[in-house]
Formats: sequence, structure tokens, C-alpha cells
Amino acid sequence: MKPSIPKGTRDFSPTQVAKRNYIMDTIKRHFSCFGFQAIETPSFEKSETLMGKYGDEGDRLIFKILNSGDYLKKATDALLINKESQKLTGQISEKALRYDLTVPFARYVVQHQNDITFPFKRYQIQPVWRADRPQKGRFREFYQCDADVVGSTSLLQEVELVQLYDAVFTDLSLKGTVIKMNNRKILAGIAQVIGAEDKLIDFTVALDKLDKIGAEGVKKEMLEKGITQDAIAKVQPLFTMQGDVNQQLESLKDMLASSQIGMQGIQELEFIVTHVTALELQTASLAIDVTLARGLNYYTGAIFEVSAPQGVTMGSIGGGGRYDDLTGIFGLKDVSGVGISFGLDRIYLVLEELELFPETASANTEVLFFNFGKSEAIFAMKAIKQLRSNGISAELYPDTATNQKKERKQLTYAERKGILYGVLIKEQDIKDNTYTLKNMQTGDKQSLSLENLIKILA
Repeated sequence: MKPSIPKGTRDFSPTQVAKRNYIMDTIKRHFSCFGFQAIETPSFEKSETLMGKYGDEGDRLIFKILNSGDYLKKATDALLINKESQKLTGQISEKALRYDLTVPFARYVVQHQNDITFPFKRYQIQPVWRADRPQKGRFREFYQCDADVVGSTSLLQEVELVQLYDAVFTDLSLKGTVIKMNNRKILAGIAQVIGAEDKLIDFTVALDKLDKIGAEGVKKEMLEKGITQDAIAKVQPLFTMQGDVNQQLESLKDMLASSQIGMQGIQELEFIVTHVTALELQTASLAIDVTLARGLNYYTGAIFEVSAPQGVTMGSIGGGGRYDDLTGIFGLKDVSGVGISFGLDRIYLVLEELELFPETASANTEVLFFNFGKSEAIFAMKAIKQLRSNGISAELYPDTATNQKKERKQLTYAERKGILYGVLIKEQDIKDNTYTLKNMQTGDKQSLSLENLIKILA
């Protein structure tokens, strides 16, 4: 049987890994510049840590891990006979792969609270897993690149995170990204005004699907969840709200005048917009999207979602928001936090489609020393050691070219790996203590001392 990998997972070639590292290194550099520190958490957590934190839809997408050994030993006979899988899961699985990095981060903060200096600014770049249906830009295993601040209620943190998005996308030459913003308090206010307070979660989950299933699909789902036709009619203006940031905020003020929590959400958005406008963005633009809900239950304030430039068919390439009491689920009350995430895999696809990866992103070996014999190989290895100590990536072809066919094999190796330079060493080169440098693209050759060889390649 031909080997294969599970759907929604991928192998990465050396070139792809190099390009992914280019994105991650860019993001890491800006995380550090903004004062964030790196942490890591386990790839799997206790089920009780994850379950119930993402809503019903999120819980269904969590990969459960079977208990070690005889995992059916604790299973109740009645559940097995009746095939009650939902109830059975709790008896045969006590661990699960992490769904995101935010809930494990909240667990980390609570567990290590006595060792943390608040406000605590952390970043984390690790894989997460979701039992989702694979499609373009949506995988079952993928990396998240998160930056969060906990221990501060200041909205200046949201302003900083918008700037962080802008700084990273500017450095990646990704022009035209739109940072869409909303506030969960505004959504709560809308639910209040239309008389659907008790259906807030159902309302936001349905509304968050607007760009996927359209207005009619959203209305249908709301009706199915018990939201009345009258309430849906009142929310209709949200589907077509237009104008710049300030015009949309004014429209929301009219709609939510009777809702205290809704007006608080508008004030928070105004604060962020005012400060971001004063500081100016380099590449990205900021927009209000009143239908943006982000289906995760733990968001309580500002929420963000970054869309790719126009013309690129891709879902969001980043998102995040404010969570006022996420650590409360683990016993540490009143610790507010806010964070954003970069979608590494989707950013990769966008950069690939727009041909924005620089040549250096996939660079590997800079110079290959051809192997023409034992003495030539030793002479080459001494030079390679010096090149590497000067930060130049160099390698020696391991097998000696004893005939024309084997010599051609070395050339093919260099071509396929995209190596820019080759070094040819023959007996005369050893006598003269020189190296023949060949440009693999033009075919030009020059004889150089080791000192000059290092200067040119550096």
C-alpha cells in the first residue's frame, strides 16, 4: 500500500520550510520589538481544560486522545450498547489536542501566577489541531502565532496590537490588508435592542457566518435557533451598513441609543480608532465591521479580524480580541486580557499567490565545492570550515567525480538545489593555493585566494 498522510495535514519541502521560517522570523522579530516574551505549552491538555471554552461548535472540533492501555475498561456497558458516543467520550478520553493557544495560555497564567510580572506580554508560535473539514486555507493541523497581554484593562493595548499587525504586514510587503474591528458589547447591545438577549450566543455564531453563507443563510440559521422574524427584521440594517469608520459609528449610536452596554462598546471602538488614526498605519487599513462576531465565547470587548488584500480568495489571515475574565474559568478572577493571532498557513498562501516571497526566503546552500578527488576534498573542507565561520553556507559534494557522468551528477545536484556558486579545485589550484569560483547561472569563472573568496561570497 502506498503511504499517505491524514486529510488536513501536510508535508513540507525544504523550500516550503524556509519560506515558513521567513514568515515566523518576521513575526517573532516584531513580537520582541513590541515587548512580548516567548512561552510554550504542551501539544495536548486535560480535556477539562479545553472543553466548554469554545462553544458547542468548537467543542465538536476538538481532537480527543484515547486513554492509554485498555481505554474501554472504565466505559459503562449501557453507553457502549446504546452507542452514546458523546457521553462515552468522557469515560475513554481524559486528554485532547489543543484547539488554540489562548485557553492553554490562560491555564498557564493561573498555574504560574506567582512567577509572572503583570501586565504579562507573551507570544507563542506552536501548532494547533481542529477536526474541521479540510479546504483551501483550512487545515486540521496548523500553526498559530499569538501575542497576548494579560493584567491590564487599558485600551492602549488594543491600539498597540493594531500597530503590531500593521508592522508585520508592512515588513512582509503585504499591502492592502484590512484590519476589521467590532466589539462584543455592541453585539450584546444589538441583541438587547431586538429583544434577543437570551439568544446572544446563537445570534453571534450565526452572524459570524455572514461572509460564508450570506444574509439569507444567516437569517435562516437565526430562525432555526429561535430568534424571531421581528428581531431579524430589526437587525437587517447591519447586513448592508456602509460608510467610513466614523459614519458607521454614528449609525450604531442611533441604533443602540437605548442600550448602555452597546454604547460602552461604541466608546471603546472610538478610543481605538482615534488613537490609531493619530499614530497612522503604514500599510494596513482599519475598518468597522458590525457583522464581525468571532464565534469564540470568551471574547468580551474589542474583536479583530484581518482580511487579505482584494483579489486574493482567502479567509481571514489574523484575528483576536479582548477577554475580560478568561482566567476566571481556572479560578483567577478579574484578570483582563487581549490578544491577536497571525494565521501562518494562510499568510503563506497569500504571499505565494502574490509572489511576495523574496529570493532569500528560500535560500539554502550558497556555494557547493565539487569533489574531484581525495586531496582536492581535504583542501576544499579546510576552505569550507573558514566560509562557515564567516556565516557563509557551504557544502562539499560527498562522492568523487571519477568520470564525466559523475561530474554531471554534481552539476545536476547544484542546479536542482538552486545553488548560486560552485567551487572547482584541481591539482593546480592546490599548488597555487587558489579556488576557481563558478557562477552557476552565467558560467563565469575566476581564480581567487581564500580571503577574496570569502569577501565575494559574504
